[in-house]
Amino acid sequence: MAPHDLDRLADRVKTRRLELGIARKKAAELAGMSKDTWRRIEEGAIVREMSYSKVDPVLGWAPGSCKAVLEGRQPILTKPAQDAPGADISQRPREDVDAEARDVISLALLATVSGMQAEEIRAFADRAVKDLKSRGLI
Repeated sequence: MAPHDLDRLADRVKTRRLELGIARKKAAELAGMSKDTWRRIEEGAIVREMSYSKVDPVLGWAPGSCKAVLEGRQPILTKPAQDAPGADISQRPREDVDAEARDVISLALLATVSGMQAEEIRAFADRAVKDLKSRGLI
């Protein structure tokens, strides 16, 4: 991890904690970690990878959101499910869904069609994603 990745995560974690009005000590308690570990995350210091997964639910983020921030993406917010007490719902960002659909379509073409150029595969995948969006499927 580059220092700027840790700084980006530190900023997002601290900002979100303050938005929620949670004290650092309380956030650490909710995450099941020491207040020093939480402080290190907010300062952009390296901590054990498993610590990041404990931060996500405290901040109302979907699992893997801290990792996503470290990779340059945004955290995914969750909200309580109305019909399932104790369950949360999250919605993947549109760009993630579109990129995933393009990857799936491209891999399917590579596995089943011979002789297509990379440019043709990208164009086909882009068109398929556009069509899926226009039909409200993604």
